[in-house]
Amino acid sequence: MTATNVTSDPAPEPRITPLHPPYAPETDAMLRKWMPPGSGVEPLTLFRVLAIHEVLFARMRPLGAGILAHGQIAPRERELMILRTCARCGAEYEWGVHAEAFSAQVGLSGEQVAATATSDADDPAWSANDALLIRLADELHESCDVSDELFAALQERYSADQPLELVITAGWYRLLSGVINAARLPREPWAAVFPGR
Repeated sequence: MTATNVTSDPAPEPRITPLHPPYAPETDAMLRKWMPPGSGVEPLTLFRVLAIHEVLFARMRPLGAGILAHGQIAPRERELMILRTCARCGAEYEWGVHAEAFSAQVGLSGEQVAATATSDADDPAWSANDALLIRLADELHESCDVSDELFAALQERYSADQPLELVITAGWYRLLSGVINAARLPREPWAAVFPGR
């Protein structure tokens, strides 16, 4: 498996121009809410594109924040789902942000991060549980569905609400991947790149 829809241009011209400072006071306040407190980093290009549509931008934040900060699944499992989903969608921008900003702190090795973009569920980098998550991301990507066999395995491993959260996480990051790819967002300068690039 390799990431799909990857542009060879490392810094494409975006189709949707992100907002640039100075921001309107309401926009500035919302952008600060989307960024980690005290990060000292310019708001991500993705956020500055989403901020163009103020109503959707405000409504999207609670779900995104809920997935990242208030979920029922372990942060490592969440990041594995995010990385695999973004890799399958060819969204190097979001994959690179999460690979750089979150993977090490949740315990994913460099080999595992790379494998989210290059390997299948049978890669030796994965535990049996990791392989379930890779398969889940793959099935959702390929069919927008989950096989009975895989869903039963998820129900054995997780509490009743957790498979739902995993599916919603994949859906949220597929949505963001679609925005990123359609808008042709250039990578953040500090973010990781897909293996082999």
